Amino acid sequence: MTIKPLADRVLVQIEEVQEKTASGLYIPQTAQEKTQIGVVVAVGEGTDKVKMSVKAGDRVMHDKYSGTSVKADGKEYLILSMKDILAVIE
Repeated sequence: MTIKPLADRVLVQIEEVQEKTASGLYIPQTAQEKTQIGVVVAVGEGTDKVKMSVKAGDRVMHDKYSGTSVKADGKEYLILSMKDILAVIE
């Protein structure tokens, strides 16, 4: 399945949450926080008012409770508005 975002939307693949601490302890899923970091998979074409400043492959940080969750091909994605992306991580 191919998902192509429209207008000022960005498709982000959510980064996996670490299940083990540095000391080797396992963190149960109920105690894990939702990650706010992901990798851009696809970008819409933008609008007259919103220019797209990210591209596919960028690692980004987004608002915690933003976007729409989508599952496709066994992977979890978010469809975000460009304004919900806070930073590009280099």
